[in-house]
Amino acid sequence: MIVIRNIEDIRDSLRGACVTIGNFDGVHKGHQKLLARTRDKARANHQESVAITFDPHPLRVLTATNTPPFITLLDQKLQLISDMGIELCVVLEFTRDMAALDPESFVHTYLVDGLNTQELVIGYDYAFGKGRKGNYEMLTALGHKYGFGVERVGPYMHGDAIVSSTRIRDLVQAGNVWDARPLLGRFYTVTGTVQHGANRGGRLLGFPTANLKLVDELSPGLGVYACWAMVGGVTRPAVANIGYNPTFGNDAVSVEVHIMDIEEDLYGKDLTVSFVQRLRSEKKFDDLQQLMDQISHDINLARTILASSEAQM
Repeated sequence: MIVIRNIEDIRDSLRGACVTIGNFDGVHKGHQKLLARTRDKARANHQESVAITFDPHPLRVLTATNTPPFITLLDQKLQLISDMGIELCVVLEFTRDMAALDPESFVHTYLVDGLNTQELVIGYDYAFGKGRKGNYEMLTALGHKYGFGVERVGPYMHGDAIVSSTRIRDLVQAGNVWDARPLLGRFYTVTGTVQHGANRGGRLLGFPTANLKLVDELSPGLGVYACWAMVGGVTRPAVANIGYNPTFGNDAVSVEVHIMDIEEDLYGKDLTVSFVQRLRSEKKFDDLQQLMDQISHDINLARTILASSEAQM
């Protein structure tokens, strides 16, 4: 997939585009339905398939401090969009000036002049522009004016409810990562850089851990999880603890990952963790032996869970 940030880099070079547009936080099953329809329609009409998204996320610009944590950061989002077979992704810088654009100005600048849009595919609830006036009805009218078709794709349902980023975020924050999987089409995954921690895992307890630094990403709720850990292109079973380590009286939340069957210095490396199932809540132990016994139990339970067919990546 080609990724561009400046519409001028692609202007006048497309023979005709089938375009979808959105924030795509999570690239969940609803987004995948939209992207797949855009891809298939483009192929059928011999057009280029194009996804437009924004960076920073519009909420980061419009609400500042009230921004929720993101399900996917930009690099992961782009990879997931590429995996759907989209040929071109346009990452537009979102600004307050862009937010103030009336819908027709946005359509003319980006869709018509910029991308030579022949078909536009939007989600069931999509609206944009100043006052969110750019809804399906207005886009259809603008399509008649500028010569492109508009198709509205219905929601993706799971369990008699619409799949949405908000629903997924609530599940993950509650620790229900297993229930989030069918909404995402994959296990919930984060990537961060391994940093130095308190040096207790290996030295004191005999279970070395990689301390993961997350920036802006949604963190699952406090507790212990069976996970898959990916580093250096290799995937291994793991157990992750998210919390305050109450036995040691920590004040800050940490993400500590014990990767099974590995002896390697991971400091400074990127680590990707896919959360499969929550094993238990955090607990304060009376002594280190109780904690070590519990960690051994957690590891054995995680091995059993991760060996099941339902837990495979």
